[in-house]
Amino acid sequence: MNENLFTQFSTPMVLGQPATIPIILFPMLLIPTSKHPINNRLITIQQNLTQFTLKQMMTTHNTKGQTWSLMLVSLIIFIAMTNLLGLLPYSFTPTTQLSMNLAMAIPLWAGTVITGLRLKTKNSLAHLLPQGTPTPLIPMLVMIETISLLIQPVALAVRLTANITAGHLLMHLTGNAALALSTVSSPATLLTFTLLMLLTILEIAVALIQAYVFTLLISLYLHNNT
Repeated sequence: MNENLFTQFSTPMVLGQPATIPIILFPMLLIPTSKHPINNRLITIQQNLTQFTLKQMMTTHNTKGQTWSLMLVSLIIFIAMTNLLGLLPYSFTPTTQLSMNLAMAIPLWAGTVITGLRLKTKNSLAHLLPQGTPTPLIPMLVMIETISLLIQPVALAVRLTANITAGHLLMHLTGNAALALSTVSSPATLLTFTLLMLLTILEIAVALIQAYVFTLLISLYLHNNT
């Protein structure tokens, strides 16, 4: 059992080649679009949710920060769709891979930092040294603040990876327990299956919340640098 516990997180192979890129592109194909002048209910709900989310994230941003609107909306939709599709049986969740999450977090974080250095150079550098710091502590505090700045993308990626991975492992263990108890005790099987259903609902909420948290933190980094 221990050998098979993490097989769901291994990258699937097709004809000896990793299928990561097609899997990453697949969620975008499921987003409904309309060529008609009047949208149907599904597209209308999608647009309303997108506008509501965008409004929540862009309220505090100035004009420079609002230019990132399309990027942030695309990011939250992509992560949410990827997380939700990963809950289906016999599926693969790319956001359980730390390498992929780092590949998303580092460029976006670097973009916010570069934007801050270009638009507000003095303010961005001033964040590395709190006001009123004693002279002997200046080198140490600058080093500490620099490390805390550089660790931000790692924290973003690890947070998303850990939350998605932990939920999948818990569902996997609960499902195995329900299967093992099915030949032993019917009441225990029913109780375990009910717990599995509750965990599934919780994981759906976690998938959406983690997409929002990841995008919101990028938005906060952008707000501090514009």
